[in-house]
Amino acid sequence: MKRFNLKNGVLGILFFSAVMSCSDDFIEIEPKGVFSSENYYSNEEEAFSGLVAVYDILRKQSGGFENMIAMMNAGSDDHFAGGGSSTDGIGIQSFSNFTINKNTIPLSFWSDYYQGIFRANVLLQRIPEADMDDNVRNQFIAEARALRGIYYFELVRMFGNIPLITIPLEPSEFLTIPQADPTAVYAQIEEDLLFSIDYLPSTIADMSADAGRLTKGAAQAMLGKVFLFQGKNALAAEQLAQVNGTPGQTNQYGNKLLDNFGDLWLVANKFNQESIFEVAHTNTGLTGWGNWGSGTDEGNSLNIMVGPRGYVQVIPSAPDLPSGWSFNVFTEDFINFMTGDPRFDATVFNVLPYEAIAQAQDPPTHAYSPGYQDTGYFLNKFLPKQADVHTGGGDVILNYRQNTYMIRLADTYLLEAEALGSTGARAQALLDAVRARVGLPSIPVSLNAIKDERRKELAGEGHRFFDLVRWGDAATKLSSRGFVAGKNEIFPIPYQELENTAIVQNPQYN
Repeated sequence: MKRFNLKNGVLGILFFSAVMSCSDDFIEIEPKGVFSSENYYSNEEEAFSGLVAVYDILRKQSGGFENMIAMMNAGSDDHFAGGGSSTDGIGIQSFSNFTINKNTIPLSFWSDYYQGIFRANVLLQRIPEADMDDNVRNQFIAEARALRGIYYFELVRMFGNIPLITIPLEPSEFLTIPQADPTAVYAQIEEDLLFSIDYLPSTIADMSADAGRLTKGAAQAMLGKVFLFQGKNALAAEQLAQVNGTPGQTNQYGNKLLDNFGDLWLVANKFNQESIFEVAHTNTGLTGWGNWGSGTDEGNSLNIMVGPRGYVQVIPSAPDLPSGWSFNVFTEDFINFMTGDPRFDATVFNVLPYEAIAQAQDPPTHAYSPGYQDTGYFLNKFLPKQADVHTGGGDVILNYRQNTYMIRLADTYLLEAEALGSTGARAQALLDAVRARVGLPSIPVSLNAIKDERRKELAGEGHRFFDLVRWGDAATKLSSRGFVAGKNEIFPIPYQELENTAIVQNPQYN
């Protein structure tokens, strides 16, 4: 997926299209023509194409069926997997009910991020020899290292015990690489992000060409989050304070909470003032079933996944929606928790349970077909709208254009408040700013208050499961779903990665 306007961006994507896998399934592709790992990156243009290929893996957040937001939502207490049936996407279903095992975990959650790491490692090895300005070179290196750090952060949070690879390897070498201690992985993530902060720009000078590229503030925000997940609260607070500035005011990088919470979810409101780092999608990529989920598709798949199945607009005043696949329906527990909050309508689309529509005395305004685990409550933040249905080439339902946030300012406010021990005047001000944006009064800051605020503010954005694990609350909140403490905090290693390799399965998984 191209992130910026490039003349030759596709070249880098095609050049690195092979998936790096730590198993004997790795396919070695003979280079054709003049482009190979030995002679590529001879100049800035080629290096830039390679950098775009590293960015491309960010599409994992909300592109393809096996995307991070839909998957992580399904394993939280706020959502069911949903979909068409209990077998509709065995990976997402088995995570939602915690029967997940080495055979049901989708390989792509491992291999896609290692593909990004592989691309970053090759670029970092070759770029010192490229004929280019040193300042530009350093920025490219900083971006590649920051992305490598982000991809390792996703991997270590999901799998815990993973190989740490920082140089390009021959295919046969992948078979002998053992898992690293998670502390070593985190140390590498910190090193990559700390390096990048010194060389990344504070702002993007040309948003028409470079929107979506990393900035100093984005790297600091991610580093603060990395520190917090390790319990390094003082370091986390230090980094996040640099990003947040004075609560409620514009920070040093030009970020500020949007006045209207609902504006965060306007499809056209890309790269807005609250956004610190986001994943770009487009409806001009001509994505089709043949390349969907392959890494070359550019549409947002989360949109179609969360829409109601068989939706019909009965009268013109009803919402005009295309039919979706009914994944990530909200649980009744979340609805009871969220009811009365000013963010409810922007977060939840209430279709009413199918039976309630059928039994209503008044003529219904709309109808839909109940999916698996139907509650009638859908994820409005990413709900597809008829006005956004693509009318060009490719398969229509695979070409939605809504961007998704990797991290935004309200998120970093609450992360810093937590890192500050959930106490004190600054933590109070950070919590107050998030609440004041939606017209809520101040309440005494505490860890429980921050937990509740994150659940409401960030609902459906893929954060809840990781939050529960970080707080040690997962077993309590998810035991009724089958969650086992000491096991389900992380995923099982996919079976394909265990065959004839030095990798061993995570504890308690067969």
